[in-house]
Parts: sequence; C-alpha cells; structure tokens
Amino acid sequence: MITRSLSDDDGPTPADLAAIQNEWPLIEAEMDLVAAEIAILCADRPLTELDWRRLRRAEQRVSREFVAFYGAAEIERRAA
Repeated sequence: MITRSLSDDDGPTPADLAAIQNEWPLIEAEMDLVAAEIAILCADRPLTELDWRRLRRAEQRVSREFVAFYGAAEIERRAA
C-alpha cells in the first residue's frame, strides 16, 4: 500500500503509476462486473440468458484477475 502526505500535491509518483498499471486488469474486471450488476438491477425488461451470462463472465474474470494479481497464497490466507 502506498501512503502519501496530504501536503504532497505533485501528483502520482512513477511508483504510484506502476502500481496502478499492475493492478489495472483487476480494476477493469471489477468495473465490468459493476456494469453487469447495474444492467441487471436497472433492466426495464425481462432479463435474458445473455444478461445472466454477462454477469457470470464478469464474475469469473474478477476471480481470474484476483488470482493473477494476488496469487494463490493470498487466497488461501483470506480463506483461513
């Protein structure tokens, strides 16, 4: 985790940007999941199999990206 003082207003450091870039696939997958959830919650029509498939695929992508970013050791630690 990167900590910064409140007086530091020069913007992100190269290390900050590298950390964001490394985590970006997971962030993007989570945004897709939220978009799929919003589409289901706000649907003004009966939900289709495609809607549910989009949600399942988004969930699976978040899981894959989580494992890729944190690794299996973190998953085992969180499960304990």
